[in-house]
Amino acid sequence: MLSRLSAWLVNPRRNPLARLHRNAVASRLRKYGLRYDDLYDPYSDLDIKEALARLPREVVDARNQRLKRAMDLSLKHLYLPDELQYGCLDVILIAIAFGDDYVIMAIQTPFRSYLSDMLALVKKESAEREALGALPLYQRTIP
Repeated sequence: MLSRLSAWLVNPRRNPLARLHRNAVASRLRKYGLRYDDLYDPYSDLDIKEALARLPREVVDARNQRLKRAMDLSLKHLYLPDELQYGCLDVILIAIAFGDDYVIMAIQTPFRSYLSDMLALVKKESAEREALGALPLYQRTIP
């Protein structure tokens, strides 16, 4: 009973409060051009550091560029222009003015994941190593 309740609470498709929270997080991430996976800190969790090391170089470079752009915008107290957040706004406004059904295709996709599959694999491997009694692949150090 408790697991069904907790599953309902965090499911944005069923719980309107979870949907509001997800939309608020997506809005904040879209303003800076970030993805949700960009918020993971490789210095606090070595599994994330290992997962990032296994990703292709282009994906990691794109992540670093998004983080640099977000820090730059934050320091300047600016947001991304609406054209970069939502696409071409002129077409959207014209379609709305004429009453056309128009689906906004966002350029920024905050919940498109690039790290979760590799992170799950790394966590699975470390759990397997721990279950077999092997030494850890890497030691935790204070950065």
